[in-house]
Amino acid sequence: MTVRTDTGVIQTSNCLSGRKVLLAVSGGIAAVESVKLSRELRRHGASVTAIMSKSAEKVISPLAISWGSSSEVLSDWSPEMSQLGSFDCVILAPATRNTISKHIHGIIDSPLMMALSASRGNGTPMLFVPSMHDDLFHDPVTQELLESLESTGASVHFEESSEGRKKQPDAVSIVALASNLVNSSMKGRRRVAITLGSNRGRIDSIRAIQNTSTGSTGWSIAEHLFRMGHEVICIAGEVSTAPSFPLPRVIKDSDPNGMLEICTALSKSDSPPEVWIHAAAVLDYIPDFEEGKRRSESGDWTVKLSPGKKHIEELSEYATGTFRIAFKLAVGGSQEELIESSMKLIERYGVNAVFGNHLNEGGASTSSGHVLTLPDGTSRNLGGRTDLCETIESLVS
Repeated sequence: MTVRTDTGVIQTSNCLSGRKVLLAVSGGIAAVESVKLSRELRRHGASVTAIMSKSAEKVISPLAISWGSSSEVLSDWSPEMSQLGSFDCVILAPATRNTISKHIHGIIDSPLMMALSASRGNGTPMLFVPSMHDDLFHDPVTQELLESLESTGASVHFEESSEGRKKQPDAVSIVALASNLVNSSMKGRRRVAITLGSNRGRIDSIRAIQNTSTGSTGWSIAEHLFRMGHEVICIAGEVSTAPSFPLPRVIKDSDPNGMLEICTALSKSDSPPEVWIHAAAVLDYIPDFEEGKRRSESGDWTVKLSPGKKHIEELSEYATGTFRIAFKLAVGGSQEELIESSMKLIERYGVNAVFGNHLNEGGASTSSGHVLTLPDGTSRNLGGRTDLCETIESLVS
């Protein structure tokens, strides 16, 4: 059954463009989330084929999943055996314990079970999303089944328990992980460290000064690179926004010296980043700290600001051989002056690319209007945030 009207989605990225995804739906109550999941896959360019178990049909109508996936839903045996087609990824969500058990033991009693077995046999990346009550999840047999899944190369994704059960993670998180799973085998995948957000310098025990940055641009870049299969490490300062899904490794420190220490330690680690993206608004001037709280009745307060360490300069010693991207924020001035400042940054610190932009009227950096400047002196204007993220990914890979 296929709905052929009103099924369109707005594509938000090309992370799964050209990819064929088999969305398998078993009979847990979380099957009601399958419409959101199938549409989220399509928002990132995937072509979705949906297959359901008979138990799943008791929870949600095939008509609804057909609408979400914009494809015919497979549930019965047919001469075409479409479930044996070539797929780039298989997602089983929800993954009930019964379905996992049958898969581990090779039971093929439905088209869905045949599809899972065939995908395991041909090495297709597989993502299982368990959804069940805590007592079932913590049963030692369940844990053995999940360990067996991972031993076959499958990925398992679940969140912390809520209301006594492992609920299915949101569609954005599942699709982000599936994208990373599919794209991680592409050439040119890198270990990327990205600093984001703003630094904060304390004046006394309760007051501080900080630079202007919401962190939203940095989160967007990190999300896109993760979806594209890169290993991403975020070093986050003060932020007023959050990523749209949990990124695997986020280290938080808003103190400018603390952030620098984290970056230095990463550079010296056994697995140092191959790419550095300096998107944080580093505090150039650090205030003297006064212990305790200055009383509001104290009158005028003169705060001494001393030049802080420049992170790009300090890390140059440890970042030899890495690919480095810097951001340059200008207040006023022309585009030509912004490009000139970006070139000075390249010449001074040896970075490989600079993305410059201006403050908007509200005093915040803009997510559009970035200008990319390269060491050979070429530059080009970028569109919105999608163009920015895709340009960075092309440079990284």
